[in-house]
This record gives sequence, C-alpha cells and structure tokens, in this order.
Amino acid sequence: EAITKGNPIWNQLSVPSGTLYAWDPKSTYIHEPPYFKDMTMSPPGPHGVKGAYCLLNFGDSITTDHISPAGSIHKDSPAAKYLMERGVDRRDFNSYGSRRGNDEIMARGTFANIRLVNKLLNGEVGPKTIHIPTGEKLSVFDAAMRYKNEGHDTVILAGAEYGSGSSRDWAAKGPMLLGVKAVIAKSFERIHRS
Repeated sequence: EAITKGNPIWNQLSVPSGTLYAWDPKSTYIHEPPYFKDMTMSPPGPHGVKGAYCLLNFGDSITTDHISPAGSIHKDSPAAKYLMERGVDRRDFNSYGSRRGNDEIMARGTFANIRLVNKLLNGEVGPKTIHIPTGEKLSVFDAAMRYKNEGHDTVILAGAEYGSGSSRDWAAKGPMLLGVKAVIAKSFERIHRS
C-alpha cells in the first residue's frame, strides 16, 4: 500500500540535482573507479610486455576465492591499514563484499587469501610475496604498488585451471588494478578464460 511513499528516513535524504553521480571522496564504501578515466572509443589493443617481474608464482587450481577479495577484512591487511588511515574503527571494517564498490579496498584485497601458496615464498602460506629486486617480503598489494611506482610491469605464473570456481568480476579487475599485465598459466578455467 505504501511502497511508492517510501519511509520518513529515506524521504529526508538530500538528493543532488546533477545528471552525474556526485562522488564523495571521503566514502570508504563507494569510490569512483579508475577503469573509465582514460577510456577511448577505440580500445588500445594488445601490447608487448618486456622486462616484467613475477609478482606471484602459483601451482595448479588457483581459484577465484584465492584471487578475489572475499570474507572479512583482516586487521593486519593493506585494506585494514587503508580504512584505519581514514578513521574507520576495526569493528566497522565490515567485509570485502560490503565494500566492493570501493576499488581502493578491493585492489588491496586481491590475492589477500590467507591460504595462498606462492612459490616465491618457498611454501610459506599467506598473502605475501617477494619484491624481487630487493628480496624484501611484502604484502602482495605493497609489492605490486612498489613495482608500479618503479615503472615495472608484472606477470603471474600459474599451473593448470587458473581462475576456477564461481565467476567473479574482481578476479579480473583486481589483478589489473595491481598492474598485472599477463597471467601465464598451463590452462585457464573456461569462464575465466572467456
């Protein structure tokens, strides 16, 4: 009966009058994504990758659960640091799913799975990698950003069935935001491949 009337709290929200969404730079839930900022009507097409460093070296069956940010935000993660720097209390971190509209959070949560096995770490389990030029062990996000800031491309090495599991957009968007230029794998799961 009252579906078109809304409710008092909803009806009191102020609504901007512009034709485009007014991004709030302070929001930790919704952030303007970078994908379309430099987009042109003609896609740039393939390009060479030279002198790239290996960001991660995986075995078989790296799933979208390993790649995509999922679950709660760990208190020592790059995403947690980002939130704390913006005044968000730990009890309000919420989950990656609830913050999937913020690419800054999601990039920091890409490859943040605690069960990740990266051959660069000699069997150690967790969301870390080696920054090859210095030999320093860093979070995957911090290593990726260091490579980007140094002007280096990165690649991921993997075995069979990379990307298996349920289809997730962040399994593609996350590595791209980290600066990964190629995934070199024995094989790719069908949905991920397409």
